[in-house]
Amino acid sequence: MSDQGADELLSRLRSFHSSYFPRHQQRFQDLVAQGQHPKTLFIGCSDSRLVPYLLTGAGPGELFIVRNVGAFVPPYDGSHGLHGTTAAIEFAVLNLEVERIVVCGHSHCGAIRAAYEGVPEEAVNLQAWLKLAADALLPVRACPEALRRTEQRAVVLQLERLMAYPMVKRRVEGGKLTLHGWHYVIEDGEIHVFDAQQGDFLPASVASNPGTGPYRKYVEHDGQILCD
Repeated sequence: MSDQGADELLSRLRSFHSSYFPRHQQRFQDLVAQGQHPKTLFIGCSDSRLVPYLLTGAGPGELFIVRNVGAFVPPYDGSHGLHGTTAAIEFAVLNLEVERIVVCGHSHCGAIRAAYEGVPEEAVNLQAWLKLAADALLPVRACPEALRRTEQRAVVLQLERLMAYPMVKRRVEGGKLTLHGWHYVIEDGEIHVFDAQQGDFLPASVASNPGTGPYRKYVEHDGQILCD
């Protein structure tokens, strides 16, 4: 990192402490004294263009966030393997008792493109991770329309995987937890939410709800040919 880049980071840290924190100090102190009680677990892609707090208008203490390449949910197998995303889901549901889980993908997702086109041989962990998108891929080349649909299909796939987590399934079926699938279209500045009743993604500006589970399999109905 250049000295200029390091200086910029230091400047931002100082700005937070001297400018933002004093205006919200009581909120931070309350969060320490009373603990955190977020109502939403936000599972989002690591992409720098996706900023959960900007999209939701949330403040400190409102979102429990886990991010990874592609916003993927590993299958629940009860093998006690070490995985940060799985641990975060269990902690959010069992310890924090969140009321909502959001899975948020986005347009122009590098993970989805890489799932079609491959990654360098040295990225052995990334190769294994991208297999989590396999069931969302289409039998076509990676044209823009195919990529957009795959991004959305991948979101619904993660919702289906969440329902295989026993603590998630139990709370969803008990009416204590809802699942929400979002696709953020970066260039339009709009979230498209998955409507479980219609089986389609709708712009938040016209959707009647933010999407709730449990989910049936995502089936596309129009039969369009995506690519030549």
